[in-house]
Amino acid sequence: MAKKNLNEMSFLDHLEELRWLLVRSTIAILILATVTFFISDYIFDVIIFGPTDANFITYRFFCDLSHTLGFAESICVTEMPFIIQNTNMEGQINVLIWTCITAGFILGFPFILWEVWKFISPALYDTEKKHAKLFIFSSSLLFFLGVLFGYFVIVPMSVNFFASFTISDVVKNQFSIDSYIGLVKTSVIACGLFFELPIIIYFLTKLGLVTPVFLRKYWKYAVIIILIVAAIVTPPDVVSQIIVTIPMLLIYEASILISKIVVKNKKEQNG
Repeated sequence: MAKKNLNEMSFLDHLEELRWLLVRSTIAILILATVTFFISDYIFDVIIFGPTDANFITYRFFCDLSHTLGFAESICVTEMPFIIQNTNMEGQINVLIWTCITAGFILGFPFILWEVWKFISPALYDTEKKHAKLFIFSSSLLFFLGVLFGYFVIVPMSVNFFASFTISDVVKNQFSIDSYIGLVKTSVIACGLFFELPIIIYFLTKLGLVTPVFLRKYWKYAVIIILIVAAIVTPPDVVSQIIVTIPMLLIYEASILISKIVVKNKKEQNG
C-alpha cells in the first residue's frame, strides 16, 4: 500500500495502515511460531524447564556467590521439591501452541518494531526518519536483554521461592503446567517490555506527555514499586533483591537521562 503524506491521511487511512501493521506482524509471528514448533523439544526440555533443575546456571551462580560472600550454603539450591503436572485433556496441546506463538512473538519483535516505525515515521522529521536502524537495533537489544534478565534472574528466583514455600509439611507442591508456563511467559515478556521503558519515554517526551522533571519528581515512588516487585519475585535474602533491583533502577535512570536529552534538543531547535 502506497503511503500518503501524514497531512493527507484521514482517520480511516490511519486505521487501514494500523490494520495492515497488525496483519503483517501476526503473519510474521505465526511463521516464526511454526519454525519453533520443529524445535519444541529443545525449547521445553532445555529452555522452559531448565529452571526446574537445581543445577541451572542461575542457582549455581548464586551458590558460588554465597560462598564468596561468606554466606556458606545459605542461598544454594540443592533440590526442587515439586512436580509439574497436566490436569486437562487438551492441556499439553494448548501449552505447545501458545508457547510456540510466544516464542514467535519474541523472535519476531524486531520485525514488529520495524512495522511500528513505518507506522509512526510520517509524524517524524526527516532527520529523525534517518534513525530507523538505530531505533530497531536499540529497541530490539533492550527487549532481548529484558527477556534474558527475566529468564535467568526473575524466573529461577520465582520458581525457587514458590517451590520451597509451604504453609505445612502436609501440603506438597504440585504445580499445573499452565501455571508454570504462565509464570515463565509472563516473566520474560514483562521484563522485555519493561526494558523498553527508555524508548517509550523518548517518544512520550517528544510528544510532550512526559518531562524529566516529572520522572524525577516521582522517582521515589518508582523505587518503592521496584523494591516491592523485587521482594515479591525473589527469595527473602538481601543479595537476591539487590540483583533484581539494580538493573530496574538503572533502566529508570536511563529513561530520565533520555528524557533530558530530548528536552535539551527541543530547546536548541526552537532556540
